Amino acid sequence: MIATVISVPQLIVFIVAVVIIAVGGVGLLSARYPVHAALFLVMTLFGVAILFIEEGAEFLAAVQVVVYAGAVVVLFLFVIMLLGVDREEIASFAGDTVRIVLAGVGVVLILAELFIVATGAWATGAHHAAGKLNAGSNIGVLARSVFTTYLLPFELTAALLVIAVVGAVILSRRMNAATGVIEPTREGENLEVER
Repeated sequence: MIATVISVPQLIVFIVAVVIIAVGGVGLLSARYPVHAALFLVMTLFGVAILFIEEGAEFLAAVQVVVYAGAVVVLFLFVIMLLGVDREEIASFAGDTVRIVLAGVGVVLILAELFIVATGAWATGAHHAAGKLNAGSNIGVLARSVFTTYLLPFELTAALLVIAVVGAVILSRRMNAATGVIEPTREGENLEVER
């Protein structure tokens, strides 16, 4: 294994970025209002962009800031404001055993994945599918990976984002029972779904 020498400024930048990411992640999970959670998400994404710059991946850092911290979080805020959920929501799991079981299964799967990654070949620096690290510019390697190896997940992600926007617009409207016409919801009006 090749040992790399880390300078003191690099170590300080790394520690600051990790603190920013950790504070943003904890704030995201503990925020009482969805708008505050989205702002903590921006903080976390900026911390990840700092780590990209530290690794010499300036293009990925720019994409992180422009696409994720910019466009995606603005989309989240748009949906939050459009649906009128920009107030405190109290989650109640009373009597909802299906969600509790699914959440438990999800936590177990995530912990199993973290254990496999920590003990498997990925943590030891094995070769990856995207090619050599210095096989050209960051943009060229990224483009080859996205448009060859990972084309299907890339296209599915794009379709998922379009479906999310269409779903948000549909959820923001309600059908008038008398006329059968879809009308926008008025401010302060709760969306009620009949079961």
